[in-house]
Amino acid sequence: MHLAAVFRPQREFPMVLESIVGAPRKKDLTTRNSTDGPVSLAKPVEVVEDIDFGGLSLQEFINTRAPVLRQPCDRTGNTRSSEEHENEKDKFEDLHRSILACDEVLQSVEVYLTSFQADLGAVSAEIETLQDRSTALNTRLENRKIVEKLLGPAVEEISIPPAIVRKISEEPMDQSWIKALDELERKSKIVEGKAKQGDSVKAVEEVKPLLENLTNKAVERIRDYIVSQVKALRSPNVNAQIIQQQTFLQYKDVFAFLERHQPRLAEEIGQAYINTMRWYYLHNFTRYRASLETLKLHVVDKHDLIGLDEPTRKSTVIAGSRSATAHDAFSIGRRMELLRTTSSASLPSYLVEEDKSSHYLEVPFRAFNLALVDNASAEYSFITEFFSKQSFHAVNRKFAEIFEPTFALGQALTKQLVDTTVDALGVLICVRLNQHFAFELQRRKVPAVEGYINGTNMLLWPRFQMIMDMRCESMRRAASSLSGRSAVSALSLTSSPNAQSTAPHQLTQKFANFLQGILALSSEAGDDEPVSNSLGRLRSDFEAFLTKMSKSIGDSKKRERFLFNNYSLVGTIIGETEGKLAEEQKSHFDGLKEAFAEKR
Repeated sequence: MHLAAVFRPQREFPMVLESIVGAPRKKDLTTRNSTDGPVSLAKPVEVVEDIDFGGLSLQEFINTRAPVLRQPCDRTGNTRSSEEHENEKDKFEDLHRSILACDEVLQSVEVYLTSFQADLGAVSAEIETLQDRSTALNTRLENRKIVEKLLGPAVEEISIPPAIVRKISEEPMDQSWIKALDELERKSKIVEGKAKQGDSVKAVEEVKPLLENLTNKAVERIRDYIVSQVKALRSPNVNAQIIQQQTFLQYKDVFAFLERHQPRLAEEIGQAYINTMRWYYLHNFTRYRASLETLKLHVVDKHDLIGLDEPTRKSTVIAGSRSATAHDAFSIGRRMELLRTTSSASLPSYLVEEDKSSHYLEVPFRAFNLALVDNASAEYSFITEFFSKQSFHAVNRKFAEIFEPTFALGQALTKQLVDTTVDALGVLICVRLNQHFAFELQRRKVPAVEGYINGTNMLLWPRFQMIMDMRCESMRRAASSLSGRSAVSALSLTSSPNAQSTAPHQLTQKFANFLQGILALSSEAGDDEPVSNSLGRLRSDFEAFLTKMSKSIGDSKKRERFLFNNYSLVGTIIGETEGKLAEEQKSHFDGLKEAFAEKR
C-alpha cells in the first residue's frame, strides 16, 4: 500500500465504503423527527459482492473513481436474502479489521510525522542559527582581511621566518647562508629603527631579544669558520691564494657582518690573519731565496775594469760553488732578452735547484722580485676587497705589516748581489727590471709596494754610480801608467812590441762594447737619471787616454789615423743603438771622427 493511501484523512473512508456497499436511497432514509431521535438508514437495494480493484491500492482506486461493477439483481427484482448476507459477514469483518489496522498504522504515522515536523522545526531553527553565525563569521573575516591588509606589512617587517632561523643556526655556510644572514641584518635594522622611534610596540620588544640571540649565533659561527680558514693557511705546501679566492673572498660579506656587530672580535681575527700571512710569505720567500743562492753566478770584480789588461776570468756562485764558464763583462750580448721577455712567470724552486748553468746577477734578482711583485699584488688585491669596509690607510697598514719582513728579505738579497760586483751592465739591468716592476704595479693599482721599489732603487743607483766611478778611475790609472814609457810598451797595440800601429786599441773595443750596452739599456731613459753624467765622465777619461796614447806616436799622420780608427770603431759599434742618449753619443763620436778624418 502506498503512503499516499495511508496518509489520506479518515473522513474519506465512508466514501470508500459507500462505493463498496452502495449509497442509501433517499426514500429509505429516515430523518430526524421533532424529538430529535436517531435516524435509521435502510439497507441498500443492491450489494456488490465482488469489487475489482484492478491491482490498485485503496487510495489509487478512489482517485481513479473507477466504476464499481455491481452484480445485477435477480430476475424477480428481490434483494439478496439474509442468508447471503450472513455468508459474507466474515468478509466484512475482515474488512473491518483491516480498516482498524489501517487506523493504527495511520496513527503511528501521524505520531511519526508530528515528531518529524518537530524535528524539522528544530533543524530549521538550527539552520537559522548557523546562517546567523555564518553571517557573523563572514563579517569577522572581512574585518580580519581589512586588519591584515593594514597590519600584514608591519608584521612581515619584524618577523623572521623559521627557515631563516634554522639556516643560520644549524645548516652549513654557503651562498644561501649568506642570503639568510643578509635577511637577518635587514630585519635587525628595521627593528632597531622602530625601537628608536620611541613608540613602545610590544611586538618589537618581543622580537628584539630573539634577533640579538640569532645575531650572536651568527657571529659565533662566523668566528669559528674564519679561524679555521686562517689555521688552514699554516698547512704545509698550501697555496694561500686558493684559500683566499675560494673561501675568504666568497664570504667577505660575512666578515663585514662580523665587523659591524663585533668590531673588536673582527680586529682580533684580522690581526690573526695578518700574523699568519706575515709568517707565510717570509717562510716561503726565505726558502726561495735559499734556492736562488744555489745558482752559479759570473763574478765581475775589480779585475774586469776597463783600464786594466785582460784579467784572469773568474766565476763563482753566491753559495760558494765555482764555475769556469767564460763571460764578457763589457758586452751586453743576450742579456737584453731578460728585459724583452713577455713571460711573467718566475722560476720555480725545483728548476732553480736543478739548474747547473752560470748566470749574471740580474737572473736571481728578476726571479725573486717577480715572485715578490706577483704575490704582493695578489695579497693587496685580496685585502683591499676583503677589508673593503676599512679605510685606505688601514688597508695599507695591514699590507705593510704583512710584507715588511719579506721586503726586507728582498732588499737584503739585492744588496748581496750588487755589493761586491763591478758589473755596471748587470746593475743597470736590475734598475730597468725594477722600473718595469714599478710600471706593472701602477697598472695593477698596487701603490703599497712603492716603498719597496724606491728602496731597491736606492740600493741600485748608488752602486751603479760607484761602479762607473771605479771604471773612470781605472781609465785614469791606465792613462797615468803611460807616463815615462812608450805607449807600445805600456799597453800592447799589436803583436809586435816595437811597431807603432794605428789599429784601434783593445781598450777601445772594451769601452765601445760597454758604451753600447749602457746606451741600449738607456734607450728610454729619462733626463733625471745619472747615466748621462756617468757616461760623460767615462768618455772624457777615455778620450784623455787615447790622446795621451797618440802622443807616443811620432808620425802626426799616424797619430791622427790612430785616433780616427779608434773613434770610428766606437761609432761603428754604437751606430745601431737607439734612444736619445745614444743619439747624443753617436753625434759626439761622429764629430770626432770627422775632425780627424780631415787631418789624416
